[in-house]
Amino acid sequence: MKSLVPNQSLLLLALVAGSVAAQQQPKPATPVDPIAGIVDAFKTHQIVAISDAHGNEQNQAFIKALIRDPKFAATVNDIVIEFGNARYQSLVDRYVRGEKVSEDSLRLVWQNTTVANEISVDPQFFSVVRSVSATLPRERQSRVLLGDPPIDWSAVQNRDDHFKWLAMRDSHPAALIVLEVLAKQRRALLVYGHLHFQRKNVFSNLDMHDWRMQTIVSLIESATPTRIFSIWQIGDELKTAQPDVATWKVPSLAIIRGTALGPADITVFTPAPMRMAFDGDKRVPVPREQWRKLRAEDQFDAVLYLGPSSAMTQMPLSPRICSDRRYIEERLRRIALTGIPPVEAERVKKLCSREGGSA
Repeated sequence: MKSLVPNQSLLLLALVAGSVAAQQQPKPATPVDPIAGIVDAFKTHQIVAISDAHGNEQNQAFIKALIRDPKFAATVNDIVIEFGNARYQSLVDRYVRGEKVSEDSLRLVWQNTTVANEISVDPQFFSVVRSVSATLPRERQSRVLLGDPPIDWSAVQNRDDHFKWLAMRDSHPAALIVLEVLAKQRRALLVYGHLHFQRKNVFSNLDMHDWRMQTIVSLIESATPTRIFSIWQIGDELKTAQPDVATWKVPSLAIIRGTALGPADITVFTPAPMRMAFDGDKRVPVPREQWRKLRAEDQFDAVLYLGPSSAMTQMPLSPRICSDRRYIEERLRRIALTGIPPVEAERVKKLCSREGGSA
């Protein structure tokens, strides 16, 4: 056998190394039809969680399109939402079943959540679920489960009164899902802000020892054998890890594990201006050089792309809300007593001024 000369040996080694590197290079994430992808995820998961980008019109339109799809209705039993106070569960049950419920009564569901400064909600969500349910037999009708703790704002007079409810914003829906979905062998779509889906909390530098850092997903996955399939709505951030995202069809869904998006550090998708450690009730900033790394694929499962950030629009406030002086005064009272920065009160006044209100 003829031996290779040194240059030939080096060339062969380079070719082999290049081949190995190519095989190890993660493939690009592949966009698919998002509704089909979500329905497919339910084949292996009881719970699929999808971002509710609060007030984002494109996000709300997609969720309504998903609920209207016959394949979704044939697969999913429950829809668990963040923007509904659990005190009104029986009212929403009646409404979805087609019973008569006044518009003013229904508005209380999302106007009285624990989030004092959150008022941008799409009320059409409930009417879409109701209209779809009307076309289905009773056993296939979806139930809307209200995930926000059952706070009674008439009894909230100070920050401590509010905090006892605010502290349950993850534990309450987690318990609700265990009892009403998992224990009954049902399937549910979880519609929440995606920070509630963190397996490791970025804001605590991925340390989950403090109860305040637990999320809906971390609580359920640590207490049950269930693994939640979580989908984060992402925009321009994706281009950092995969530049061709701008060419994706809108809307698109892509699995991230085993793709170019999977190894990206979670800070690409969840910017955090600072991270904190807890010393009792005292929060201590974590220096930037001590920030722990976490692969995106270990935090969530798929991305929902609804277009670039420049194309996103926010739902305007309803003129009816802004013309309701008693409601606006109550909203400002809640902002003041819960310690939310005064700028939020000014924001409400400014938005309602644009809508022709008198705040």
